[in-house]
Amino acid sequence: MLQPIPYLAFNGNCAEAMRFYARILGGALGMMTNRQSPFAAQCPPEHLDRIIHARLELDGGAFLYAGDCPASMPYQGMHGVSLALNYDSVEKAKEVFDALAEGGTVTMPMNEAFWAKRFGMVTDRFGCHWLVNGEMIHVDLAG
Repeated sequence: MLQPIPYLAFNGNCAEAMRFYARILGGALGMMTNRQSPFAAQCPPEHLDRIIHARLELDGGAFLYAGDCPASMPYQGMHGVSLALNYDSVEKAKEVFDALAEGGTVTMPMNEAFWAKRFGMVTDRFGCHWLVNGEMIHVDLAG
């Protein structure tokens, strides 16, 4: 089954961000620096310790990929995409929301929504936008 995987771009702080996400979301984290890659010889020395690829395998088989922007590409930040997290309990959703908000910006506090008992939006300290749902409510989208 095809499953789109979010791939986040960072500007030299990918390792820190992915360790933060692994602590909050759980899962198994693996990372490779440019220095460890087959492309090390082509990499500018100041970029050797940047992350070429990171993979966080979450419970249930979902993945989150990331890497630091290559030296040849200007970093433009994260925009246009948010990552949605659905939790079976309001308590777990609130716990994750609060952790993602540490050093970040709450753009919509956790409140009731017609599709979930609780919903909130936060941009974390790394610039990633998150939508956090607690206890989804069935909504007929068929019209």
